[in-house]
Amino acid sequence: MRSAGVLLIGIMVSVLSACSSIASSTNMLTDDKIKSSTSGTLGYSPDDIAITSRRTEGTNTYVNLKAKDGKEYTCTINGGNILTFGMTNPPSCNRKGQPRQAGPMQ
Repeated sequence: MRSAGVLLIGIMVSVLSACSSIASSTNMLTDDKIKSSTSGTLGYSPDDIAITSRRTEGTNTYVNLKAKDGKEYTCTINGGNILTFGMTNPPSCNRKGQPRQAGPMQ
């Protein structure tokens, strides 16, 4: 009985880590899609921002952006992979170096 519980926990951990790996490797967000969604959140046109770096971990994509006026931002985009059918939540952005504000209405 006890070994069955340990086996079940082991299987669950394996499945969850596989989901994270699949989400990271199937990210469908292009630079144009990232610029389009983040520029709307930040109040710029897509042509006014440039991606300086990006990385994907699990279902989140972390992006550093620089606007033509010199301001720098960091954004997190959740989704955009096969597990979310390519759909994303609105990006969460803040000025680079500023702490992210917690709360439902930013």
